[in-house]
Amino acid sequence: MIATRVDTEVIRRLPKAVLHDHLDGGLRPATVVELADAVGHTLPTTDPDELAAWYYEAANSGDLVRYIATFEHTLAVMQTREGLLRTAEEYVLDLAADGVVYGEVRYAPELNTNGGLTMAEVVETVQEGLAAGMAKVAAAGTPVRVGTLLCGMRMFDRVREAADLAVAFRDAGVVGFDIAGAEDGFPPADHLAAFEHLRRENVPFTIHAGEAHGLPSIHQALQVCGAQRIGHGVRITDDIPDLAAGKLGRLAGWVRDRRIALEMCPTSNLQTGAATSIAEHPITALKDLGFRVTLNTDNRLVSGTTMTREMSLLVEQAGWTVEDLRTVTVNALKSAFLPFDERNALIRDVVLPGYEAAL
Repeated sequence: MIATRVDTEVIRRLPKAVLHDHLDGGLRPATVVELADAVGHTLPTTDPDELAAWYYEAANSGDLVRYIATFEHTLAVMQTREGLLRTAEEYVLDLAADGVVYGEVRYAPELNTNGGLTMAEVVETVQEGLAAGMAKVAAAGTPVRVGTLLCGMRMFDRVREAADLAVAFRDAGVVGFDIAGAEDGFPPADHLAAFEHLRRENVPFTIHAGEAHGLPSIHQALQVCGAQRIGHGVRITDDIPDLAAGKLGRLAGWVRDRRIALEMCPTSNLQTGAATSIAEHPITALKDLGFRVTLNTDNRLVSGTTMTREMSLLVEQAGWTVEDLRTVTVNALKSAFLPFDERNALIRDVVLPGYEAAL
């Protein structure tokens, strides 16, 4: 199973799982151009290739706040039923083309209500688009299962409303919850009532933490709010003073020993300044120390990436093997917000045979 060099086509064929991927950060450039024209929104350029390049360059500022600001144009074209249906369906088609067999897509429905849709109508529409996409890829012989995470925006006041929708739609494709937005100055405990409500209703949730803000945000997300996973979490290394020696602080030990998944996004972390290079990204050291790291795209348009690209970068620049790629894929499915038997079936029947068949 171990290979020192793995070409991109082999990686593309490998079955993949992604837990941290934003719907409004992954649109096709051509779709943004066409939808913007339909709704009268002005873009930096109307050439799809130039728009893709603009996103990538704008996101490489090393600043999380500026990175988030690039979403203005994608959100502008996701305010109508037509825009949401198309982007949700294409989301699934793009995952299938990238070899993804399980994905969790997240978005904040409050950000899609400027065109008159209610938050509930936004959720219903996105689920309809995802279902259409899943039907198409299944018919084409490349099935993808997609679950939805609803996000509350931590700097606004509709987090509890989004949490209520996660409860209401948990039997209709929504598998969990998250809070997103600028971390610094907006601690997760500000929304403790929402998290307590989700726990009472047995709805799992992840929390963006340990990216722009350090260990206190991770500690609060886990020990105060009760998150089952951590979005990004790269700053957990602040509690491992010597990565080479692997001596863990109490919080890092808790995260590793309780198998709390870290939803790591290498390219995105480089863009926001949370990491300095792919070769030195903490995901490799944390993997080697036995943390349950998972590999994710975060925002495919904004970061100019795919799961195939993220895997390829780690192989080329951090020395990863196919076994390493298999490990993070299995890690993701072990921590997916799915019932235990369904997670096991995906690992046993899809992922492990897929890795064997690809080599």
